[in-house]
Amino acid sequence: LLGVALSLSTQLPTGVAVALTSAALALMMLRLRQGNQLADDTVLGILSHGALALGLLILALFEPVTMNWMGYLFGDILAISWVDIGSAALLAIVALGLLSWHWQALVLIAVDQELASVDGISVVRMELLFMLLLAMVIALAIKIVGILLITAMLIIPAATARTFARGPTQMAILASGIGIISVWGGIGGAFQWDLPTGPAIVVTALLLFLLATLIGKPLARIRVPN
Repeated sequence: LLGVALSLSTQLPTGVAVALTSAALALMMLRLRQGNQLADDTVLGILSHGALALGLLILALFEPVTMNWMGYLFGDILAISWVDIGSAALLAIVALGLLSWHWQALVLIAVDQELASVDGISVVRMELLFMLLLAMVIALAIKIVGILLITAMLIIPAATARTFARGPTQMAILASGIGIISVWGGIGGAFQWDLPTGPAIVVTALLLFLLATLIGKPLARIRVPN
């Protein structure tokens, strides 16, 4: 919301403002984590809620008359241009390339940061790279899913994939597939029943998660030998 507020108050393109804001918050989070006794969740909560409050204050000062609140909060598929599609395709190629190149390092950092440091991996650099990529993805995804629901699409597909995955690589592939199915299913449902795009996508992802939870338990019993 802070990025959107800055976009409206400075006339910057929304994607650019959101990307810059997300990148700045990512750098701030990394800085606060270094040499700080606060847990990651605490730092994230402080920054996210602080940014939300600051964004609301900026909007109160520079509130435009014709602001499309629903489009920003819950997504608007009709607001997507060919430039957005091209940017998303380019970002997908870059992100997949960088993640593939640094995949082993990122997995090792997720398991044990100290072990990764001993192995010669620059933990700070890898975390910065990952957060900047995440910031770019969020900036492009806001038009589809919206500000309030973007976090759900970062969490639910991964949680669904975790039910079936036997390793990090398999989990990443499954989560990507589940995310794609959720987007297409949500967009189809939104057009069919004239619903907001963002909530339709998230509800589709939620249904897949619930289905995976119901199916995953019996499959887990079959996998584990008696």
